[in-house]
Amino acid sequence: MSDWLLVALRTLLVIAILFVITKLLRKRQVSQLSFFEYITGIVIGFLAVYISLDMAASWYLGFVSLSVWVVVSIGIDFLQLKSKKARDIIDSKARVLIKDGKILEDNLKKERLTTDDLMEQLRKKNVFQAANVEFAVMEPSGDIDVLLTKENQPLTPKHLGIKVGPEQEPQVVVMDGKVMDEPLATMGLNRQWLDTELEIIGVAIENVFLGQVDAYGQLYVDLFDDQIKVPQPQKKATLMATLKKCEADLEMFALSTNAPNAKKMYEECAKELERVIKEIKPLLMR
Repeated sequence: MSDWLLVALRTLLVIAILFVITKLLRKRQVSQLSFFEYITGIVIGFLAVYISLDMAASWYLGFVSLSVWVVVSIGIDFLQLKSKKARDIIDSKARVLIKDGKILEDNLKKERLTTDDLMEQLRKKNVFQAANVEFAVMEPSGDIDVLLTKENQPLTPKHLGIKVGPEQEPQVVVMDGKVMDEPLATMGLNRQWLDTELEIIGVAIENVFLGQVDAYGQLYVDLFDDQIKVPQPQKKATLMATLKKCEADLEMFALSTNAPNAKKMYEECAKELERVIKEIKPLLMR
């Protein structure tokens, strides 16, 4: 067998083996790898090249070395799952860098971080003043997580005492001009509903690059032609306006009638409708 064909066959074999290895080992981003996992990746890559290209008679011994590395890596992963102490030794512990707005210089030195390094990481978190940080910790992966002080945290509906409705995953129902039947069925919809919605906004299915339906059955589309403006769904806003108008009408009827029974009925209906609006407002005002 010629050398080039032998190298090609070995390479295909190594690719298949590496595919199996990646399935056995944990899936992590490069920034999340521990030092040992980083070294393991380098060694496995080197061994794969050695097995593919080495023309010596003992090239198969590379498989032995590769198998040992894989077994050791899996064993260490299993050990880390079972033992907190092992995780601390292999991945190291998280270390606090800032507490109550005060930089802990000793911990910076232990992590071999300069002040410039720390400020660079804070700026990546949109924090430009260390005094605004309640708590900052360096994770074993090397990332720095930051918790701002209460007065510097972004304002949320919870801070204002406002309840908002739950957000469910939107479903892609049109992709590259083609209808996706399974997501439509997941939302309890069909192609007839989709055709009606597209007809309302005056768009043909062939012109839709991406179409999504949110948890409230509203269709959002992105067209191939970016120059065309598509109106945003207004169903929730329209429903809220209609309910408020009904409430106002009931209050007006109560004021305009002289019949005690009718006045009482209109007032009770207005109060009940006001209660309903208050309950569903978090779902509609989004």
